[in-house]
Amino acid sequence: MSMQLQDAARLALGCLDLTSLNDGDTAADITALCAKAQTPFGSVAAVCVWPRFVAQARAALPASIKVAAVADFPDGALDLPRALADIETIAQAGGDEVDVVLPYKALMAGQRAEVAEFLAEVRHASRPLTLKVIIESGELASSELIREASRLALMAGADFIKTSTGKSPVSATPEAALAMLQEIRASGLAHAGFKASGGIRTVADARRYLELAAEVLGEGALNPQRLRFGASGLLNDIVAVLEGRDKAIPAASGY
Repeated sequence: MSMQLQDAARLALGCLDLTSLNDGDTAADITALCAKAQTPFGSVAAVCVWPRFVAQARAALPASIKVAAVADFPDGALDLPRALADIETIAQAGGDEVDVVLPYKALMAGQRAEVAEFLAEVRHASRPLTLKVIIESGELASSELIREASRLALMAGADFIKTSTGKSPVSATPEAALAMLQEIRASGLAHAGFKASGGIRTVADARRYLELAAEVLGEGALNPQRLRFGASGLLNDIVAVLEGRDKAIPAASGY
């Protein structure tokens, strides 16, 4: 499908996980993030923060905006106790969603069974929260590894598979997205979703992923239950497009 930029901006806004995952984030940064989450054109789907900021974000936002936080982030170590501790912190603080990093280095080393067990335990511990599994596609050496990581996450019960932490040299790419979307379709899981994250700064960037998702999963998947974008700067360009301006002020965060 071919999508007009304004249509893409409206869809991307409703599917956006507005994110701040900088090492130096403060309470003031999270206050500013939450203030940006509601725009004259509508609200984002979620804000995504470190676990320590979940309670603050939840208190600042209406229930219609989800609060997501990261676990086992960003390195994706094969460290189940750490991941479970993060998940408990998120759940106890009132979070709605967990974005956990799949132990991609372990997968690359051939530890498939260990990764599968890690994901199963994470899924069990995170229920009933929404679980997004970050496969860190830019670090995986081949399309087949991207597909294998996607399959493992989906088989474990992930609600979304997500491209990237935004902390690696290569973040989301259309090629990785296509492989992941095809694995979602092949799984037959009608609820499973896709999240593109890292390096998505303009509506034109987001439109590529919207069109890919529509092509592979159908236009009915273009909603926040099946599609998300993880970004900090994208919101600026969304608002600029919807206001009819050419360019937005650059975002301060590099996520």
